[in-house]
Amino acid sequence: MVFEHFALNVADIDGVVDWYCTHLGLTIDNQQKEAPYMTFLADSTGRVVVEFYTREDELAEDFSKRHPLTFHVAFVSENAEKDKQRLLLAGASFFEEVFKDDGSHLVMLRDPWGIPLQLCQRAVKFP
Repeated sequence: MVFEHFALNVADIDGVVDWYCTHLGLTIDNQQKEAPYMTFLADSTGRVVVEFYTREDELAEDFSKRHPLTFHVAFVSENAEKDKQRLLLAGASFFEEVFKDDGSHLVMLRDPWGIPLQLCQRAVKFP
């Protein structure tokens, strides 16, 4: 099995998609123009990683009430401090950061809709 994507039902599909594309460098790979507006976003490698959609017949979760350890969307960062400051200015909120003994710097934020977002500047990168 190969991982395809992670999907979230969000209330503000246009805002979420725009923010992730503008501030995290994702691009729209495939987008449905009618409800439920399924939108697949790809990272800088061109690989689809996340789907956002709006299903009004299902409750869009209030992500701000969920602890980031329940789930989070993580991105590789070459400079977690710089990216943290940039995203805070773009409307993200700070949750916590960890400086690991191996030199890794992990930053937990929430996007403007409360979705937990992690920046991973790892001393030893994952393959």
